[in-house]
Amino acid sequence: MRVPKEKIVGAFVGFVKRFRVPLVLIAVLLAGYWLGGLGEAPAEHDHDETGAKADAGPEIWTCSMHPQVRLPKPGLCPICNMSLILLAEEDAGHGGMRQLTVSEAAKELMDIEVAPVERKFVDAVVRMVGKVDYDETNLAYITAWIPGRLDRLYVDYTGVPVNKGDHMVYLYSPELIGAQEELLQASQAVKSISRSESDIMRRITEATAKAAREKLRLWGLNPEQIAEIEKTGRVTDHMTIYAPTSGIVIHKNALEGMYVETGTKIYTIADLSEVWVKLDAYESDLEWLRYGQDVEFTTVSYPGRLFKGTISFIDPILNDRTRTVKIRVNVKNPDGKLKPSMFVKAVVRSQVAKGGRIMDARLVGKWICPMHPEIIKENSGKCDICQMPLVTTESLGYVSNGAALVGKPLVIPVTAALVTGTRAIVYVQVPDAEKPTFEGREIALGPRAGDYYLVRRGLKEGELVVVKGQFKIDSSLQIMAKPSMMTPEGAGGAAERDVELPALSKYQIEAVLAKAEAVKEAVDSEDIPEIRAAFAEFDQAIESVDMKLLIGHPHMLWMEYRMRLGNDAVEGAEAKTLKDAKAAAKSLTENVSSMKARFGLVRRPSDDPKSSISDDFRIQLAKVFEGYFKVQQALSDDNVQLAAGSAKETLSSLKTVDMNLLAGRNHDTWMAAAAELDRILTESSDNGDIKSFRESFHLLSQQIAKVAKHFGSTSQGPFYILNCPMAFDNTGADWLQDNEETRNPYFGQVMLQCGGVKEVIGIKEIWE
Repeated sequence: MRVPKEKIVGAFVGFVKRFRVPLVLIAVLLAGYWLGGLGEAPAEHDHDETGAKADAGPEIWTCSMHPQVRLPKPGLCPICNMSLILLAEEDAGHGGMRQLTVSEAAKELMDIEVAPVERKFVDAVVRMVGKVDYDETNLAYITAWIPGRLDRLYVDYTGVPVNKGDHMVYLYSPELIGAQEELLQASQAVKSISRSESDIMRRITEATAKAAREKLRLWGLNPEQIAEIEKTGRVTDHMTIYAPTSGIVIHKNALEGMYVETGTKIYTIADLSEVWVKLDAYESDLEWLRYGQDVEFTTVSYPGRLFKGTISFIDPILNDRTRTVKIRVNVKNPDGKLKPSMFVKAVVRSQVAKGGRIMDARLVGKWICPMHPEIIKENSGKCDICQMPLVTTESLGYVSNGAALVGKPLVIPVTAALVTGTRAIVYVQVPDAEKPTFEGREIALGPRAGDYYLVRRGLKEGELVVVKGQFKIDSSLQIMAKPSMMTPEGAGGAAERDVELPALSKYQIEAVLAKAEAVKEAVDSEDIPEIRAAFAEFDQAIESVDMKLLIGHPHMLWMEYRMRLGNDAVEGAEAKTLKDAKAAAKSLTENVSSMKARFGLVRRPSDDPKSSISDDFRIQLAKVFEGYFKVQQALSDDNVQLAAGSAKETLSSLKTVDMNLLAGRNHDTWMAAAAELDRILTESSDNGDIKSFRESFHLLSQQIAKVAKHFGSTSQGPFYILNCPMAFDNTGADWLQDNEETRNPYFGQVMLQCGGVKEVIGIKEIWE
């Protein structure tokens, strides 16, 4: 069987890239192959090549030196002018490992439906049940203020309505006689002393009379009764107790003829013009309930009538048996229709904004009393009822701006999510695919609001998610041993292939691992703000990884871990409790361990020689690197005179480095390197020929690279070792830069951007 030319060319290109075959030898081999093929008879199936190529999808051509270049047809690399090569089919896709491609017919059979990911305000409807109860703040008690006998109870049974001031009890008490006698004597003394010239005696006598009146008042006699005693001069052994407020007598605690002590409760009166409704809310619905929200409810007694109230209290204690929380609602009841112990069915409708916050137009930018939700004001101040300072509605979980200024939440239909706890698997339709293609995503899920879930991370507005048929897609991925809801890690196959990262990508992922270590330390501290900050920085490190540097399987694998680690980051950054933070950290640790194994990342031992290098030495060494970078920049600009001058400057900086700042292996390494650097820089500083200067620079770069690898970067950022495979007749050469933008010192302006990052060197502890 004849091997297709495309496969031979692909294998040949791979061989050339790996072993850096000289251009002359490449030309000879290609000529021999094509000349030898002229006399071959075409295979029987050659006539199908055009159709097969059409079915294979669009071609993608890339540069072997600059894989970020991706063009639809052959040609030259726009960066280094090298010929583009055809990207292999397995490397052409930038999709993830969770993709499934089916035919149009298969899609119809699977009955797949999709819906867009949207940003819009959604309503969370919370349904609760409960019952009417007395307003505890409107209860009044009639008690005996002095010991005695109940000779008459004017209210004989409960349920009787009374008004404020109605007589309730006729009480006999011998102690009344003594108190009244004291008052009469004091009053007589005041009249007698008024004719006395002694002002002091008069004030004392008046004070005694006043105290006698106050004693009777405190025993329950009203001012009219006290005045009548003083006017008539007659004492009585009975007193009448009046109703202190209007309401309904709900309890009768005594009988006529009973002897009572001070404080004995006789009646309980409830004002039913305002009542409480106590509701049971499930813990899953607490996200949408706020102090001050409007509540609508109905009762069996009055079908069709809608009552309204305001949430005035949310119990801070959860009932662990029923998993519910008590919600108290203040309700006006002027007509007395609502009776205590009536069952009610209530509904709260919350309009949800971005971040799960609640919108309420009547509370936007207002101030509210934390004790009386009916007290709402435009500005700060005190409550008219209890004099407590008002608080902003924003502090209670409401948005501070109107709908026009508040961000809409990102939502998906409930049917799109295959929920796995705080996360979910959704399947997204890949846009612009020739055939129906669906990609699995693990997303960080927010709370449910009606028929929608809020999305915390993992989707973008406008993407199409599968709302019907996702289980069929998931089962197909399981059969193909790809990651799915039931098998998140997949079952081998492409997921287990060894992966080699480009140098720059490896360095960027090393930074992600370093931030993961910082998260672990923050969790150990058990400081919630510190933990959330560490997770937020970890998330930033994930986003800083340049995905354009990765192609093929490494790109797909990183996309998988970027998705998982990003979900860990958002859950940790929004953790409200230490338990939530530890759960996110545990998931992060598992994903990091898996990623390190897949990418072959192992931590460098802690006895790295760089750890013992003094700061003074680094400052002096930095001058040497600065001079070297000036030489490199001058050669990339084809300026040999500037390069020679920079070499002299570098030599001067080299002589100022104090080797006594080092000891042991560090001292020996620097002594050997410094001697070579001195020799090369001395020869280069008087060299006016750019070709020979570049040859010396090649030697200089080799020594500088050794120094950088041993002592690390001396700047805030990393050093980059770049390689040009075409330098010096395709033998290749390295050089250092303090940035990743290629500026080739060996070809200068002829091929300024020929080359790429080979290795990255940092100043801090790294991973390798």
